[in-house]
Amino acid sequence: MKRIDTGEYVSVLKTLVEEGREVNIRIAGNSMAPFLIHERDYAWIKKPEQDPVKGDIVFYQRKDGRYILHRICRVKQEGYYLAGDAQNMLEGPIGREQIFAVVTKVRRKEKWIGPGDFWWEFFRKPWIRLLPIRRGVIGVYGFFRRRG
Repeated sequence: MKRIDTGEYVSVLKTLVEEGREVNIRIAGNSMAPFLIHERDYAWIKKPEQDPVKGDIVFYQRKDGRYILHRICRVKQEGYYLAGDAQNMLEGPIGREQIFAVVTKVRRKEKWIGPGDFWWEFFRKPWIRLLPIRRGVIGVYGFFRRRG
């Protein structure tokens, strides 16, 4: 399998999104686990039609140039505060101008899911409230999963 430069790849995606197209990306990295798993799952992204809100998964560019897919956990006047679903520390503020796409649906465990589906809503709402104790919850889940 041929590998391409991440910067080039995301640059093409960003151009397509800015043209109004909806494109899919394969999940790379572990920060969005347990909802989205590295190299197993896919996300469809498009240009936001309105300002993103708490619970949305967005694709943005950090000031250091890296591209990140994370969930909005808080919206404040100074910007957005985000975290991956596997993280318990917020990043921010992120400016609206740094966000170029929002996730509209995902392919998780070979099934397409989107707004209204149980897992989509679970990670969009209750999971955000568990931010301070996520590591413990994931650890307990992993422990029982390995034993079962």
